[in-house]
Amino acid sequence: MLTSVDPDVIRVLGDPLRLKIVTLLARETLCTTHLVEETGAKQTNLSNHMKVLREAGLVETEPCGRFIYYKLKPEVLAALSEQFAALAASARTATENKRACP
Repeated sequence: MLTSVDPDVIRVLGDPLRLKIVTLLARETLCTTHLVEETGAKQTNLSNHMKVLREAGLVETEPCGRFIYYKLKPEVLAALSEQFAALAASARTATENKRACP
């Protein structure tokens, strides 16, 4: 069954900085300090982006002393990947489907 791709997740990943953050978190769990160093973003800007990523369900937090670590939720990206794969499969067969103009 073909499911639609979550537009909120696509919108969230459409921001270049958030996509970079997700790419970094795909490699390792990082704290805000690490993410500031890796991205060059200001801490307040980064925190706002992390809030958006958390609310979209892409990352989760892990407290560690006075630091907050962020880790990616791979199952969300896997589900997104499956949805895109289903769209691609549908598109392959859709070339044979042509609706007649009225």
